[in-house]
Amino acid sequence: MDTGCLSSMNITGASQARPFAGQLPQRCFASTHHSSFAVKNLVLRNKGRRSHRRHAALQVVCKDFPRPPLESTINYLEAGQLSSFFRNSERPSKPLQVVIAGAGLAGLSTAKYLADAGHKPILLEARDVLGGKVAAWKDEDGDWYETGLHIFFGAYPNIQNLFGELGIEDRLQWKEHSMIFAMPNKPGEFSRFDFPETLPAPLNGIWAILRNNEMLTWPEKVKFAIGLLPAMVGGQPYVEAQDGLTISKWMKKQGVPDRVNDEVFIAMSKALNFINPDELSMQCILIALNRFLQEKHGSKMAFLDGSPPERLCMPIVDHIRSRGGEVRLNSRIKKIELNPDGTVKHFALSDGTQITGDAYVCATPVDIFKLLVPQEWSEITYFKKLEKLVGVPVINVHIWFDRKLKNSYDHLLFSRSSLLSVYADMSVTCKEYYDPNRSMLELVFAPADEWIGRSDTEIIEATMEELAKLFPDEIAADQSKAKILKYHVVKTPRSVYKTVPNCEPCRPLQRSPIEGFYLAGDYTKQKYLASMEGAVLSGKLCAQSIVQDYSRLALRSQKSLQSEEVPVPS
Repeated sequence: MDTGCLSSMNITGASQARPFAGQLPQRCFASTHHSSFAVKNLVLRNKGRRSHRRHAALQVVCKDFPRPPLESTINYLEAGQLSSFFRNSERPSKPLQVVIAGAGLAGLSTAKYLADAGHKPILLEARDVLGGKVAAWKDEDGDWYETGLHIFFGAYPNIQNLFGELGIEDRLQWKEHSMIFAMPNKPGEFSRFDFPETLPAPLNGIWAILRNNEMLTWPEKVKFAIGLLPAMVGGQPYVEAQDGLTISKWMKKQGVPDRVNDEVFIAMSKALNFINPDELSMQCILIALNRFLQEKHGSKMAFLDGSPPERLCMPIVDHIRSRGGEVRLNSRIKKIELNPDGTVKHFALSDGTQITGDAYVCATPVDIFKLLVPQEWSEITYFKKLEKLVGVPVINVHIWFDRKLKNSYDHLLFSRSSLLSVYADMSVTCKEYYDPNRSMLELVFAPADEWIGRSDTEIIEATMEELAKLFPDEIAADQSKAKILKYHVVKTPRSVYKTVPNCEPCRPLQRSPIEGFYLAGDYTKQKYLASMEGAVLSGKLCAQSIVQDYSRLALRSQKSLQSEEVPVPS
């Protein structure tokens, strides 16, 4: 769950944002507004205060919790073993030059681990912003705004290993081990699932569920548990077999009460994949529940202490460059040019440059890659199956208020709203946004199908109506209470792939049937589905495939050079 498109890029108004969006219809675009509702001198007065407080922001220590002991878990050890594969692999006599398109987490991961194995990645990013689906920008006031509300779970072993390998583990701000849900029928109130530290998994999760009597009754809990029994007994084969069912259909099949859907699954579905239970594959929910219940700290959450491009992506870039790799921004791929035998000849960029290598990786979102697939490959089953994989739209909203909101927590909150997924008061949860006097709410607006084409004003007005229910004593839709100082709306028309039934067989392996061509991205085959963890793992698996293919790729490259050196008879 990524609740959830460096050099920083300043997009400070719709006039700048819209042309940028037109260049990237499959990714994301953003717009910034100082509130038309706010009193003008309040905005100006606040600007001065904001610049003053930013100098001291990182001196404040938020009330965070200790990093959980993850190193002994099986998944963490397995992820660490995969990382060591690259460090311990035999050094190549002639490093491969690997051209990678897309500097999101999948592309960065691919490049990082190839560099660890002694090869030379050339990472190309179309925009002047790192991060892909975790990109962020700075506005004219120096405030960051992001593509999504990104949460780092204890059940993300490859990401946790990555933070350790880069020496930046202290940049994660861990929160108490709880899940907190708003109560729609009791505006302003919340219901908690608290996981006791003294119990092992899955007992800590079972205890958290049993102790909560506000969302589900005991009979509903019993029926829910009975419905889940086949998954507990059948294990992974059962989980995989549920890919053909939506959550709603699975619930009817298992006799699970409808209120479980209303109270639990709607919130989970929107947080996991930005869609509702009548669309989401049950396999997705079962995989998440398995991770959260089987690992003691699996559902424990952490916030990054700043923007992902600056605090996570740049350390990866520095690591890549320190090992001889390259990272180039503003390098948009226009076409994948082929050799007569159907293999890749080079990547042609929009500026006319041609980038050649010994191997090629496309680490863009699936929707962008489908636009790049050469006609000669289009009927190959491996590529043809990708048509079923489609990115889901999502909107991320940031609102700066003129006061500190009290009805909140230092944590991620499940809104259980019809329009919103999850939200957080970032002025409390994240050091970068810390402000003792004013709140900044970051919210995921989902499902967004019907809203992605609407104006920012409409989106903010709808958001305020929902916030009035979450903060009844502090926020009113007409701003007669808390007033908006400014807001940002970031729209991603095609985000993570939509995890609908029967799409699992369409997810490709990282090694394609085209020799020397590979894919990376959370949509490729890996066990963490559409998430930051899935993106990082896909990059590692892609790099592993390339390293394993070294001899064949090196020989192919050598033959190619020899053929170019053969003199043409006069």
